[in-house]
Amino acid sequence: MLKEDQELTLNPQNYSLLTDLYQLTMAACYVGEGIAERRGSFELFVRNLPDHLGYLIAMGLAQGLDYLEKFRFNEQQLEALQKTGIFDQAPPEFWSLLQTGSFTGDVWAVPEGTAVFANEPLLRVEAPLWQAQIAETYLLNTLNYQTLIATRAARMRDIAGKTATLLEFGTRRAFSPQGAIWAARAALAAGFDATSNVFAALQLNQKPSGTMAHALVMAIKALSGSEDEAFAAFGRYFPGATLLIDTYDTVAAAERLAQKMQAGEAEIRGVRLDSGDLVTLSQKVRSLLPTVKIFASGDIDEWEIKRLQEAKAVIDGYGVGTRLVTGEPVNGVYKLVDIDGIPTMKQSSHKMTYPGCKQIFRTEVQGIIKGDRLTLADEPAQAGEIPLLQLVMKDGKPLNNPEALGTIRQRVQTSVKSLPAETRNLSNPMPISVKISAKLEALRQSLVV
Repeated sequence: MLKEDQELTLNPQNYSLLTDLYQLTMAACYVGEGIAERRGSFELFVRNLPDHLGYLIAMGLAQGLDYLEKFRFNEQQLEALQKTGIFDQAPPEFWSLLQTGSFTGDVWAVPEGTAVFANEPLLRVEAPLWQAQIAETYLLNTLNYQTLIATRAARMRDIAGKTATLLEFGTRRAFSPQGAIWAARAALAAGFDATSNVFAALQLNQKPSGTMAHALVMAIKALSGSEDEAFAAFGRYFPGATLLIDTYDTVAAAERLAQKMQAGEAEIRGVRLDSGDLVTLSQKVRSLLPTVKIFASGDIDEWEIKRLQEAKAVIDGYGVGTRLVTGEPVNGVYKLVDIDGIPTMKQSSHKMTYPGCKQIFRTEVQGIIKGDRLTLADEPAQAGEIPLLQLVMKDGKPLNNPEALGTIRQRVQTSVKSLPAETRNLSNPMPISVKISAKLEALRQSLVV
C-alpha cells in the first residue's frame, strides 16, 4: 500500500494527477491501439443553462492555460501509478509517453468575462488525443466553477448597481480551500470590489477587505463588561474600520455610537448588519448615523439584494458569501468533436452534441446583442458578425500574458450591458437565440445513425 499523505494540498507539480482515472486508462488504450498521437479536438460547453440564469459569464481560462502549460508527469508520480496495479496490462509505450510528454496542442477560447449561452464552446482543445483526453477533468473543474461564480457575481453587480460596494466573504463556505481562491478571483473579475480571502487578494495584487466578527465583541464585553469597549478597542488598532453592531441590540448600539460621534469621541465610517429585519434596522440606523455607510451580510444573493431595494432598505454595500460560492452547478461538458479531421458527435438521447470544430459569431446593434450563430470553424463571418473564439495557446505555449483583473472586469460590465433586458431578468430570463448554421446542421444530419 502507498503511504498516506493527509496534507492533500495541490501544487503545479501535481497537476497531471488531478484527473479522473478513466482519463488515464483511456490514454493507455489509445497508446495500445496506436491512436494516441492522432489529433483530437474537444469542446467545453453547457447543453443547458442552469435554472434562473439567462446567460453565463465565461471564467477560469487563465487557470486552465496555466495547467496545460505546466502539465508534466514526474518519476515519483509514474511510480505511484504503477504501484496501483491498475495499469499492469498497459503497453510499455504508455509509460514512456507519460515520462517524456507535455501538452503540445492549441487552444481556442472566448475571452474571460464574455457572456455565453447553451451549446456555445467556452474553449476548444486541439491536441494529440491522449493529451486532450487527460486535460478534461481539470479544465472542467476550473471553468465550470469559476463560470458559476462569475455569473452570480455579475448578476449581483447588475442588480446592486454601480455605487454599491460588493465584498466577497465566501471562503468559509466554499467547497475547498482551492475553490475559495478561485471563487474570490471570479468574483473580483466579475465586478466585486474586494474579497476577505487574504491569500487570494495578495496573490492577485488586491487589497483584502473585511470587518469584524461577533466573537471580538462577545470576548471583550465578557471581560470588560462593555460592547462599546469592544468597538473602541477595535477602532484603536483599525481606525475607521466597519463595526459589527448586531451582536446584542442593534438600535441601542447605533444610538450609543451616534452619541459618541456627536460628542466628538469616535469617528465611525461604517457599520455592518448581519441579522434581523435588514429593512427596518437599516432605516433606523441611517436615521441615527446619517453619514455612516451601512453594510449588510447574511445569506445575501441577487434576489435578496433586489428584495431589499424594493423594500426601501438603506444599504450601501453587501457582504456576500454562501449564496455566491455555492449553488446549482454549471454542468459544462467536454466532448470530442473531431479526430484527425473526421467530425464526431454524441447521439445519446437528450445528450446529443454538434460535430466538428466550431466558431461562435455574435451580432450586436448599438451595443445590444441581437443573436449568436454557431458555425463550423471554417465558415466565414456574415456582415456585422464578430467571432468570439480566439486562438489563445499554440503548440502548448500561451500566446499572451494573462489578462489583468481590471481588463476582465471591464469586459464583464460591457458583456452584461450588451444583454437585452429580458436576458438579465432574475425571474424567467430569456436567453439569447443561438442559431445553428445550415452547414453545421447539414453535417449533424449526415452523421445521425
